[in-house]
Amino acid sequence: MRNFKIFKNTLLLSFLLIISCANSSQKEKTKVVESAPDATLQKIVVGANQTSLYLPLMRDKKVGIVANNTSVVFKDDGTYTHLVDSLLALDIKVQKIYSPEHGFRGEADAGEHVVGNKDTTTGLPIVSLYGDSRKPSKKQLEGIDLMVFDIQDVGVRFYTYTSTLHLVMEACAESNIPLIVLDRPNPNGSYVDGPMLDEENSSFLGLVPIPLVYGLTIGEYATMLNGEKWLKEAVQCDVTVIPLKNYTHQSSYSLPIRPSPNLPNDQSIALYPSLGLFEGTHVNAGRGTEFQFQRFGAPFLDKEFFTFTYTPKPNFGSKDPKHNGELCYGRDLSQITPPKKVDLRWIIEAYTHSNDKSKFFRTSSFTKHAGTATLQKQIESGLSAEEIRKSWQQDLDNFKEIRKKYLLYKES
Repeated sequence: MRNFKIFKNTLLLSFLLIISCANSSQKEKTKVVESAPDATLQKIVVGANQTSLYLPLMRDKKVGIVANNTSVVFKDDGTYTHLVDSLLALDIKVQKIYSPEHGFRGEADAGEHVVGNKDTTTGLPIVSLYGDSRKPSKKQLEGIDLMVFDIQDVGVRFYTYTSTLHLVMEACAESNIPLIVLDRPNPNGSYVDGPMLDEENSSFLGLVPIPLVYGLTIGEYATMLNGEKWLKEAVQCDVTVIPLKNYTHQSSYSLPIRPSPNLPNDQSIALYPSLGLFEGTHVNAGRGTEFQFQRFGAPFLDKEFFTFTYTPKPNFGSKDPKHNGELCYGRDLSQITPPKKVDLRWIIEAYTHSNDKSKFFRTSSFTKHAGTATLQKQIESGLSAEEIRKSWQQDLDNFKEIRKKYLLYKES
């Protein structure tokens, strides 16, 4: 298992794309900008590092930035500078920071109310997008000529940064503010899988009808929101995507920075599509340990079947984890080779070997995480993982056809 380190990659894209999606009064536009290949043929180059493409768009503009701890510009020696600090050093007029779930520095618990304040390093005001409002108001956008979005996603629908992007795009469209998306790789971008979101179950854990794992980078996702007219009242945001270099959807990518408090390493990110479903149950998924989303357990699981035990305690990632201080019986997955699919065997196994099935699901929360009420019913009725997976196939095939229209990077 690899902890976070600077990424490796051996594949090349020989061109750069800038996608400009026009506002509601214009047709969508696509610009293709030729670029010299990366001579090293090794490193993936993130959008934030391609300053020559976006700095000219920012000159003499009052800029707002949607960012967190992953919004960095990498240096050749493996260190990095936060995007906000980099732009200020380049005399870009950054006016405000807009922070998502977990806050600007990425230290808040999942679901924890985040209040606006000031960044102690720069003195810039911070507007919370995970507090009283999750969509910037017109007042909060006052004085902004251009918005920048730069956040590392992990490619799972209930990971809330795509919902933040969605609402920021709506707000920018309504206020006629252009948006630049600095693209970053999707560590779960090589496959599409899981149940489809039913529109009646739309929430901040999923706003649009996509599968649990959608196989798009954050930049590709932005183009899809525009192209499918999924923003409120079908508005379109004027978006420019600064794309990746040397990336395909089969590229191996080890995130150099923990994207949120409870995704500490590659293993947790790879297992998150599967173990994240436990968030809608009364089973602990490793919060309150150093192996978040690499284990699961609960006091009510059968201790004769589950011999692995652990006790969740408050820590950096969770102030009050499920079953805080209680001995949990479950399974350790920290050393397995993670599957490239939404694997239901663990949640089915846990439900099957629960001593009190009435304690298992938190139905409303599970429906929001799954995106559908059907999955809980399928598990409760005793369907196998393969039988459930077959029920997803038509929806997945339909989505893959939609997805093809918005791919900026090769599949292999």
